Amino acid sequence: MNDQLHIKAIKGAFFDFINNCKDIFSVTDIQSVLLEVVQKELAIGHATYYPYNQPGFSPQGDSFPFRSNLQNFIPGQAYQKHEQILIPIFKNDHLCGVLDIKEFHDNHGSVDFNAVAKACSNFYTYCTDILQVKENEQKYKKLYFLTEKFHSLMNKDDVLAVLIETLQEMFAEYSFHLLISHDNENNHHLPIKNLGFDDQDGDGMAMEAYVTGKITIAIDEETGSMVFYSPLNGKQGVYGVLQVINKSTGLNEQDRNFITMLTNAAGKAMENAQLYDQSKRLIKDLQLINETSHRLNKNLRLTETMTYMSTRIQESFDADEVGFFYQNQYGKTQIFPGSTSFFATDEVEVYINYIQEKLEKDLEGLFLGDITSYLSNVPFSSVMAVPMVQSDTLRGCALVLHKNSYQFSFDMFKLLQSLIHHSTLALSNSLLREELETLVKMDQLTQLYSRNYMNNCIENSMKIDRQGTFLLIDIDNFKLVNDTYGHQVGDEVLVQVANIMKKNIRDHDIGARWGGEELAIYLPQVELEDGIAIAERIVKKVKENTSPTVTISCGVSNWDAENEENYNQLFSRADKALYTAKNSGKNRVIIQGR
Repeated sequence: MNDQLHIKAIKGAFFDFINNCKDIFSVTDIQSVLLEVVQKELAIGHATYYPYNQPGFSPQGDSFPFRSNLQNFIPGQAYQKHEQILIPIFKNDHLCGVLDIKEFHDNHGSVDFNAVAKACSNFYTYCTDILQVKENEQKYKKLYFLTEKFHSLMNKDDVLAVLIETLQEMFAEYSFHLLISHDNENNHHLPIKNLGFDDQDGDGMAMEAYVTGKITIAIDEETGSMVFYSPLNGKQGVYGVLQVINKSTGLNEQDRNFITMLTNAAGKAMENAQLYDQSKRLIKDLQLINETSHRLNKNLRLTETMTYMSTRIQESFDADEVGFFYQNQYGKTQIFPGSTSFFATDEVEVYINYIQEKLEKDLEGLFLGDITSYLSNVPFSSVMAVPMVQSDTLRGCALVLHKNSYQFSFDMFKLLQSLIHHSTLALSNSLLREELETLVKMDQLTQLYSRNYMNNCIENSMKIDRQGTFLLIDIDNFKLVNDTYGHQVGDEVLVQVANIMKKNIRDHDIGARWGGEELAIYLPQVELEDGIAIAERIVKKVKENTSPTVTISCGVSNWDAENEENYNQLFSRADKALYTAKNSGKNRVIIQGR
């Protein structure tokens, strides 16, 4: 067979393969066909194909034995060495492999191996081009499918999980990492690194890609690997960077373009997911404000109002402690009822003093991720403080605390501001109502209850209790105190006696200013003998602890459920007993029986 026939036979075999092969084939299949055709048409006893510079193949490896001959391989030219002929396979002037021919069953002197080399290179180029077109077609179908899938996901982590899974499946020879700029729970155990200005990779390429929104490429100086950074671009910003590393070969342009398009699609999907999350949070925030305002406008009592507010804030912000405080008319800090337990301790004073100092300068509030930078040895690091302002007047302050630093986001702080702003009027109304009720039921001078309030308490007690004791008290010679020392001292004496009374009765006992210098005490569920002991103790304490020294007279009466009696009868008997005490020497206790 002459040279022309050899070449025609090889080209014909290549053509038949291309014409009959409709399935997608791999580079390995192309190499096998190339080897098979040349070996058959040239009647070669032994031939081997050695790939070079292909994915997954390192030219420095032992599998390529012609490293020393690389400079001898020229496109379209065979290389002969003794009884060995080497056919280089080129594509676009790049060496792709070498066909090693060692045994011939025919006279090979008539074969133009240069023509064989050209035919083999043309076949290899054509087939790999077709393969590349089909692979690209599959990739872009995959890209279209993934883009649709990305935009069907409403969770950022899900988007990232699909992105990484797809890339690892399509490009097994590459390694991938995500450099994310924001907090990420990473529920899918993704290969995530923190993205910061202290770039872990040392060359700042990741941060450059994040800031510019453009791909960057670097070479790792230690390993020689190509590192490719593709930003996750959305329409409104960049949401992270994908890091791609290939340790064996560089990333070809087609792979880079595909990865870039995939990350852009993922970036836009992340942006949509984030906007969806923001809209859900906004709706939830508005619902919180609306529900809270609606509840507070139901004219709740102050304790109910503050307890409800404290509970809602603790639930919505995952706070450890929530409290409210204000300065009363005497300039003292008071804690609103409904605050959590920490606000009943002395430790809270450090926070309150610091916050009050700041609020005097700025009524916008205080948001601190770590207050331990300013205060030492405090149990809570994250702080949100929002003033309750009405008509430019500071009514109080809401304080939200958490042990962990940077627990609260700025969005949470803005929500708390809005919540307190919408709630302040209702809180002020509750506080004002409590103050008005206090004015009605309390005597402003002595801070004892009013006579009307005590009357109601006694009448209620007679309905639900089994017994009770009533003490009616009068300050002896009180007119003489006023005439001798003046009415101001007289008022001070009234306050002294009232304070002694309050110190010697229980919290749920009722001490009242009956009128003028007359005072009264009602002891629910207290037997007569115990009531007498309390009365005698108070008489003794008054004489010992007043300045100027005064004494008191006391009339005592008692009721029980076995004897039908009303409030007027109980008071009448105590009044008679007091009259007897005043007329029998004063500074004593008299009991009036039935």
